[in-house]
Amino acid sequence: MPAPGEPVQLLPRALTAQTPDPVGAIRVALESYTGAAPRSAIIAVATRVDAPAIRLTNAHWLIDAQAIGQALDLERVTLVNDYTPVAASVTVLDESRGDLAPIGTFPPAKSGARVVLGPGTGLGAGALVPVEDRFAILATEAGHMEFGPITEEETALWPHLERVGGRVSGEVVLSGPGLFRIARALAAHRCVDCPFTMPNDVLAAAREGDPLAKDALDLFARFLGRFAGDLALTFESSGGVFIAGGIAPRMIDILQAGSFREAFDRKAPHDEWARKVPVYAIVNPEPALQGLAAIVTNPERFVFPSQGWRAT
Repeated sequence: MPAPGEPVQLLPRALTAQTPDPVGAIRVALESYTGAAPRSAIIAVATRVDAPAIRLTNAHWLIDAQAIGQALDLERVTLVNDYTPVAASVTVLDESRGDLAPIGTFPPAKSGARVVLGPGTGLGAGALVPVEDRFAILATEAGHMEFGPITEEETALWPHLERVGGRVSGEVVLSGPGLFRIARALAAHRCVDCPFTMPNDVLAAAREGDPLAKDALDLFARFLGRFAGDLALTFESSGGVFIAGGIAPRMIDILQAGSFREAFDRKAPHDEWARKVPVYAIVNPEPALQGLAAIVTNPERFVFPSQGWRAT
């Protein structure tokens, strides 16, 4: 890990399907690393972290802190929710450096809680709450809250939406698979064939002017704005809302076009307050790594739930 102020050194990525466990992936990543051998690890896991051994929600890996520590001869391994470092990253990301893209117009941020959320494979969410001179990071499973229609158009669409576990949660519609579900539901509602086979097809077709894809993305932006606004109310996030994940950076122009912010601000009786909340899309390609670097180089600044293992 770099010293405070030094740039983060990125190591090669590995797909979960490439190795049977995280130890194999870490070994592959370290093959190109020439620095001093690591003595500890902090690992961000895309699921609830409530034990020192965690099975991923959307992959086959078991993240076992003790097994990782012993296999790699580490002194300590700490597991955190994947949105813990994303929340920490907003303390170091900077609009002037091109890390953030504003969504809508708003006055300068006030001090207060900040919310991060991000549609990708799933829908992560967390909050960063100032407590005296420190930040408490709250990891959440807010992506699994119920999500429902509020207009006649949406109500007509809802019977065509695929349920997951019998539910329509935020993650069911606000994720890569969720974008695909929205497109398929629109096609079914309009009694037309859906020509797409994966989320990337929808994004690509929208760029080429396909009406179904453009409408799906507009709905996605509207839903995301509504959900983000609800989280802003939940946490009184006068410090701002930050949209991360793999999808938002690829549709900045659509998020800035109006549907997102209109839905975000429509929070009667708190519309006036919502309009003043800063909202940014995180366009830095590695916010989680930036956040991990911020945590490990300045650990006394952050408080957050974690699980882990320490050598005895």
